[in-house]
Amino acid sequence: MALEFIEFIEQRPHTVLALMKRVLSRCRELTQSQAGTIFIVRKVGRNRVLEAMSLQNDLIRITQKSFSIPINKQSIAGYVAETGEVVFIDDTNQLPPDAPYTFNRKFDEDTGFNTRSIMAFPIRNFEGQVIGVVQLINAQSEPGKVSTFEREFAQVIQPVNNIVGRAIERADHTEKLQAKNAQLRRRNRELRAEREQVELLRAETESALMTTVDLLAKAAELHDDVTGKHVNRVGQYSATMAEFLGMSADFINEIRYCATLHDVGKMSVDQAILHKPGRLTDDEFKEMQNHTLYGFQILQDVERLKMAADIALSHHEKWVGGGYPNGIAGENIPLSARIVAFADIYDALRSVRPYKRGFTHEESIDIMLNGDDRLDPSKHFDPQLLDVFRNHNGIFGKIYESLADENVFQGN
Repeated sequence: MALEFIEFIEQRPHTVLALMKRVLSRCRELTQSQAGTIFIVRKVGRNRVLEAMSLQNDLIRITQKSFSIPINKQSIAGYVAETGEVVFIDDTNQLPPDAPYTFNRKFDEDTGFNTRSIMAFPIRNFEGQVIGVVQLINAQSEPGKVSTFEREFAQVIQPVNNIVGRAIERADHTEKLQAKNAQLRRRNRELRAEREQVELLRAETESALMTTVDLLAKAAELHDDVTGKHVNRVGQYSATMAEFLGMSADFINEIRYCATLHDVGKMSVDQAILHKPGRLTDDEFKEMQNHTLYGFQILQDVERLKMAADIALSHHEKWVGGGYPNGIAGENIPLSARIVAFADIYDALRSVRPYKRGFTHEESIDIMLNGDDRLDPSKHFDPQLLDVFRNHNGIFGKIYESLADENVFQGN
């Protein structure tokens, strides 16, 4: 379902209007809702308003026309845009008198449509600002049978919300600036599609979480020069390291999948920078380093991915300090991030890159334990991780071989 969602959203043309229509259509399909409206926040003079970009209704024919409503607590959509809250209304006929918003029945009176249940949620960008609102009407338990909206839907949209918001924001900005380079426009469309590879699922089940993690990890891989099984190997190394450290089974299982998302923030790095041949400028290198912050922003609001957020943020910190983005040191770095940093560097040494051959296990052991001109293990790594690796590095080699990429030449 997730891949179908991405393909559905990414169909051309990729204008703001077309994108928002597809977002609304897919949200309605996932909730089986009869109707809905999607708004974008616009600034008119000194005021902000919600501009309706798409109105959809399966029961009555609507003449598509644009209209705007103020961002205030008088309307449901305006209330959501002002407060950032998700609103569920089970029955508009039984709206409490002290509700902080009102429901306008004029549309129902004019058309004969009967609005019963409503779900309205904000669309946010990566800075947390509300840039739009989706309002869904009349969920259906079966065709023609109106029901209430499931509350779990608000939870599973969290990892997708910022991604969709950023996609809409970028599309709007691109249209205003009339992007000068066709190839960059195409890459931006692909980037938006990959950001939307988290599906709006009906319930937060374990299988749904794993699907979300897998799609995010695969989307991140598309933006880097890593090979297909890199993130899976990092997850296995990290779980093995945690096991040798005597961590709980829950910690071991959690780091196994959370580690695969360590570079998810690269989806938000400018593609021209990410794939630039040659040396980066200082500003470009700073933007590259920001992938840690972008990854944290993508993951931080999902309760089950708190460890993944810590890893994404801190897996480039160093044991003695001087890493990025925060320059923290020692045990101030989350243990999960220390483990993944170690695993990521080992796999980078073993793996073939456009600029290097893949080192053998023995060569990699020597560099990890004794260092080279680029790596000082005493400064980079937690000493207890070095001890574990010194005593159990053989299993790292076995993991690499069992998950090695096909048709890749390794160093002798």
